[in-house]
Amino acid sequence: MTRRTIVALPGDGVGRPVLEQAIRVLDAAGFEGNYIEADIGWEFWRSEGNPLPQRTLDLIAEHKVALFGAITSKPKGEAHSALLPALKERGLEYSSPIVGLRQYFGLDVCLRPCFSYRGNPLNFIRRGTGETIEEPQIDVVVFRQNTEGLYGGVEWSNPPANVHAALMTHPRFVSNFGDTPVDEVSVSTRIFTRKATERILRAAFEYAQKYDYKSVTVCEKPNVIRETSGMMYKLAQTLQRQDFPDIQLWNTNIDAQMMWLTKTPENFGVIVAGNMFGDIVSDGFAGLIGGLGFAASGQYNPDTGVGVFEPTHGSAPKYADYEFSIVNPIAMIEASCMMLDHIDEQAIASKIRAAVAQVVMDGKVRTYDMARLSGSADVVDQGAASTVEMADAIIGKLGQAIPGG
Repeated sequence: MTRRTIVALPGDGVGRPVLEQAIRVLDAAGFEGNYIEADIGWEFWRSEGNPLPQRTLDLIAEHKVALFGAITSKPKGEAHSALLPALKERGLEYSSPIVGLRQYFGLDVCLRPCFSYRGNPLNFIRRGTGETIEEPQIDVVVFRQNTEGLYGGVEWSNPPANVHAALMTHPRFVSNFGDTPVDEVSVSTRIFTRKATERILRAAFEYAQKYDYKSVTVCEKPNVIRETSGMMYKLAQTLQRQDFPDIQLWNTNIDAQMMWLTKTPENFGVIVAGNMFGDIVSDGFAGLIGGLGFAASGQYNPDTGVGVFEPTHGSAPKYADYEFSIVNPIAMIEASCMMLDHIDEQAIASKIRAAVAQVVMDGKVRTYDMARLSGSADVVDQGAASTVEMADAIIGKLGQAIPGG
């Protein structure tokens, strides 16, 4: 096996401990990685005025693949007050480094799998017929367009005159907002391009075809957001008809989808959506499989091969100063498996996933979230496993794990 260089981005708060444990699991599973730590996050915003230094971008550009821990983001005023005094007069504005990574490298395909491990006490259950309790098996993969839509960053408060003049050319703006003083107007745009929309749709259909999912669901709101959501669904119809006729195409509105995911979540396979709705529906399904401790995300550029893989949880700064880490590392370990899939190391990824499944099924080692405890510093004394102990348990199962078992 050729040793692969991976850029390690601990980030903030609990990002470092979960990333360290994921690397331990990768090592124990036989992945020969060379990890280069790179700078990202709040400390570099505070000390340099840039949470995503160019040196970090250069490393990722060179090595193509990164594992990312977690990030701290704060509102505009708090971000400015955190700067070192010498930086406060430079007119710097904080922006999320993960959003910056997506836009810099064109990481427009975001993949978020939501799979329920048997034996997880946090799995979604529902009442069946009579007094029975059902626990449906959830296996949903959300494809989220990652660089456009409401997260594209094209926004104004008190928009400049040329922007306001352009808005005034639309009759709906004139009738609803034309009399509003411009300094009372804030505008966020929702921009979809045909190229990026076709790319996320094709990625979803190709994934469904490769892994034998029967359906792809476009989850948007075309009955109201007619231009952007409408374009996505029309393109999906054309793509399905021309290239993927054996895969069913479903269409759900985001609000109805949030209802259906707690009624019949097992009916859904691959879901594709724009940036905001993809974020919402993936978090919704993540809640059915145990929450943030089990939710991982990968984002990549199909043209360049650059990929960044992370848990979807935040930096949890309130836990960062504990004597030892209590955070569930499974989401970070799942993200590392997604990275392995990306670089064609599927056998090692399957081995790790099988070990995680055995630990969850055994139920002997559970982090505080799995034990339904609050995240206090004394949860280990109450019987919860620490971050390291959960990683130890998974490593202990690697030799016994049967991929697919």
